[in-house]
Amino acid sequence: MATQKTKFAVGLFVAIGIALAILVTIWLGMSRFLQKGRFYATYFDESVQGLDVDSPVKYRGVFTGRVESIGVAPDSKLIKVILKLESGQKLDQNIVAQLKSVGITGSMFVELDQKREGEPDQSPPLSFPSEYPIIASKPSEISGLIGGFDEILNQIKALDLEEISGKIKATLDNINQSVDDANVERISQTINSSFEKMEQILADQRWDKVLASAETAGQSLNSLLDKADRTLARVQGIVIGKEETIKTALDNFSRAMENANILLNKGTSLVSGTDASMSELMHHLVVAAQNLEMASENLNQLMELLADHPSQLLFGEPPEARNVEGGNQ
Repeated sequence: MATQKTKFAVGLFVAIGIALAILVTIWLGMSRFLQKGRFYATYFDESVQGLDVDSPVKYRGVFTGRVESIGVAPDSKLIKVILKLESGQKLDQNIVAQLKSVGITGSMFVELDQKREGEPDQSPPLSFPSEYPIIASKPSEISGLIGGFDEILNQIKALDLEEISGKIKATLDNINQSVDDANVERISQTINSSFEKMEQILADQRWDKVLASAETAGQSLNSLLDKADRTLARVQGIVIGKEETIKTALDNFSRAMENANILLNKGTSLVSGTDASMSELMHHLVVAAQNLEMASENLNQLMELLADHPSQLLFGEPPEARNVEGGNQ
């Protein structure tokens, strides 16, 4: 039988083990609450299946904290997720939270990122106060994809498929009627005859002559181009060899043109002076002609007066008339 001392040792060992277990449990539980960090709340208007407590919270892929708790919001519509950031990072109003999946396992985590410029706020409206600072949220990529599919389906449902099918059927009937009304056999015969005529034209020997003439013309053109190239080469050689002479000739021609311009300017000045002298001479001639005309008129009057009274040439004035009385004088 075990002695009293052995029983005491076993009981003491068990008591110490139980005490240590309780202390470790308390320490582990309290250490979580004593950890430094900031608490934030975000709300999602979608399923958070796959997101659990202690799921990671990442900022652009970098671990910054964990999910503290998950529950239904006071309005019984939204899902409330409390985040605990252990990195000491302080979030501002430009941070947005989004659910993301980890591979194909179905596990989810919360991804934090900056809002893009011009991106609208897609957070669900809140009708209740929050005990923690609120981080804006936006639908997950899967929800956005499903929402896009739903919108496409709604647009398809909004289409009047019966009316569209009726219009398509009517169009096909019109096409069939048009094909029936057309004389397909005559059209095919016309096409066959056109192909036969084309084959005859292509098989005609005149095409050989035309091709031969074209070949001859091409050869003539090539020879002409060769001659032109040789001529240009000769001209280029002459220009290169006589470059100084051509330059001297151009300089002489330029000086000659300058002298010609000077001569023309002097001639213009001379003509201008001559025009002024001629104008003055013409004025004097006109005055002299007027004087001669007046002198001629006066001379004519004098001749008429002498013809009527010749005595005026000697006496100047005509004699006074004498009175003849009774004819005795």
